[in-house]
Amino acid sequence: MTTRLLRTADELHARTRTGRRAVVMTMGALHEGHATLIRTARGIAGADGEVVVTVFVNPLQFGEGEDLDRYPRTLDADVKLAELSGADVVFAPSVDEVYPGGEPQVRIAAGPMGERLEGSARPGHFDGMLTVVAKLLHLTRPDVALYGQKDAQQLALIRRMVRDLNFGIEIVGVPTVREDDGLALSSRNRYLSPAERRTALSLSHALFAGGDRHAAQEALRARAREVPATHARAEALSAIGESRAAADAHAVAKALPGAPSAVRAAARLVLDDAARLSPPLKLDYLALVDPSDFTEIKDDFTGEAVLAVAARVGTTRLIDNIPLTFGTFGAAS
Repeated sequence: MTTRLLRTADELHARTRTGRRAVVMTMGALHEGHATLIRTARGIAGADGEVVVTVFVNPLQFGEGEDLDRYPRTLDADVKLAELSGADVVFAPSVDEVYPGGEPQVRIAAGPMGERLEGSARPGHFDGMLTVVAKLLHLTRPDVALYGQKDAQQLALIRRMVRDLNFGIEIVGVPTVREDDGLALSSRNRYLSPAERRTALSLSHALFAGGDRHAAQEALRARAREVPATHARAEALSAIGESRAAADAHAVAKALPGAPSAVRAAARLVLDDAARLSPPLKLDYLALVDPSDFTEIKDDFTGEAVLAVAARVGTTRLIDNIPLTFGTFGAAS
């Protein structure tokens, strides 16, 4: 397969379409995370469909002092990776092609969800992101569009925009791809020195610590429900190291499903240690949120959640997250 490089929407629209068109939107500097998205898109589109990869560094997403000029542009390498991953087209429009009248006067507003977490740290970022995503969805006219779950808040906002504004496009989230040491793949990882990279690993370590604490608590809750609310239950709990809980086993079975506060605390311990490293990790936020609106969850929460972190190491800002489910084993009887 030879991947075609197209620069204008007219060129893209002139292509004959037979099956489904799947689009993967990127800002270039493609890596294995993007390759996973493209391969997933290929599987969705099928042999008769078409996979389009967009490469566009969107100026509306960069605030004052951010790295628009520094952001890597590697189009030749991007086309090669896209081709190896199964893309039919790389659509790499100019700024004038996407914004023919200059910066758009009418933009998509991200609303309250877009003001939280990443939106608070980067004012206006999500308005710019949604505006260009809306533009590129119109320019590429896909049946399905794929985005990485590493940018969980971005994915949630795109899903909300597509639903609220009736785009009629399927949105697919693809799990985060990690390097062997656990660091989430990002185009910005190339900015890290070896020492900074060692510190940056604290982001994934913190998330995994929170995830481990969550799994242990959910397992405790499940074990507690397997035996009667009597002395036998207390012994079962004591056997897995929860002596305090064993003192009131029935209460533990009725307890909060997963205790989000304990998950946050486990992750925070790792991040606090990382703040004392050289170079230090400078935390922007650690949050455990409801993915429907990115508000912090309470300790009585059940359902899907996202444990998210953002921090700076040196001059590089990194984000990461993992999904968690609270109340996996259902309510206690």
